[in-house]
Amino acid sequence: MNDRSQFLIQSIRGPVILITVGVLFAIDKFTNYGFGQTFPVLLIVIGILQLVGGRRRRADYVPPPSAPPPSSASYRPQQAYTPSQPTGAPAPPPTEPTVPEAAEDKSGEAHS
Repeated sequence: MNDRSQFLIQSIRGPVILITVGVLFAIDKFTNYGFGQTFPVLLIVIGILQLVGGRRRRADYVPPPSAPPPSSASYRPQQAYTPSQPTGAPAPPPTEPTVPEAAEDKSGEAHS
């Protein structure tokens, strides 16, 4: 978008919002819809104007300097954390594996 169209969008923003508010109040007065039900239309109109208008930068805007790339001499990969002393509650004792019960036949008798 060129400067001229951005200026046009900026200059019609106020009148478009005023016209929208007037239409919403007319809807409130002459229909069964109240302003409380129709005010989201105002938010939608403002959002559309923001999208169409684009993002403008000020003329005196100077972007911040970029960070220098890290040098290989100062780069140290992080190592995995290994605690030297256990912290918190002691670990629970290991549990014994469970032994399955003796298999039964279909007749219901246990094998010996």
